Amino acid sequence: MLIHPMPNPIAFSVGPLAVHWYGLMYLLAFAQFILIGRLRIRQPHIAAVGWKKEDLDDMLFYGVLGVVIGGRLGEILFYNPAYYFANPADMIAVWKGGMSFHGGFLGVLIAMAIWGRKRGRHLMDIMDFIAPMVPLGYAAGRLGNFINAELPGRPADPSLPWAMIWPNVDNIPRHPSPIYQMLVDGILLFIILWFFARNPRPRMAVAGMFSLLYGCARFFTEYFRTPDYNVSFGGITISAGQMLSVPMIVLGIILLVVAYRNKQQAQPALQTGSGK
Repeated sequence: MLIHPMPNPIAFSVGPLAVHWYGLMYLLAFAQFILIGRLRIRQPHIAAVGWKKEDLDDMLFYGVLGVVIGGRLGEILFYNPAYYFANPADMIAVWKGGMSFHGGFLGVLIAMAIWGRKRGRHLMDIMDFIAPMVPLGYAAGRLGNFINAELPGRPADPSLPWAMIWPNVDNIPRHPSPIYQMLVDGILLFIILWFFARNPRPRMAVAGMFSLLYGCARFFTEYFRTPDYNVSFGGITISAGQMLSVPMIVLGIILLVVAYRNKQQAQPALQTGSGK
């Protein structure tokens, strides 16, 4: 049995400025977006529709806004509205943690729709392009949650070799759920999606596969995480995270069905929206 190391959430300080590990994980997520994106641009079927390194740099600015604003609003509205409306000053305290993936997902959708309108790109072509870059960024965020000793798992069998006591919660052995989600929802999903996206796919197929796989993975790993709250449908009780994952599963199925029925390929950006 293990004990959570409870590291200092502040990585280092420069004068009065404290740099938190959670913030560094987001910087790591954005850095891998550029790195993985440049590898993706080298794929022949991606280069053939005109994706360039300059697109990544411009897209990242919109994506950061979508992730941060959407993720924080999702945390406030989906998970802890009562707390944040009672403590409005904490709404902007992102360094303490508290970012909703589902909120960030919606934020990125809106941000990419705005960017695509500017550049003459179809939204689904954008989402197909960036989908393989998302899981490793998510994994970095979950590592930040673990460092912050957030999202403790449900009680675990003490005989489980990696069962872990979280001193900031209690003395009960628990599943290290942020690590599970980092490995399954993040790294495993990246591996599967990267290989799927290596070959040409119909428009919406890669985005649909991401939505389906993430929804299923998150629904599964939520069984090991202490729920923020539970909801019941027809006598079946699920966690808030599972409830928010169901629409992603449904969306993924719909996108895949439509994609393989239409089999329409991505198109180059319109010359009038190229930004040149």
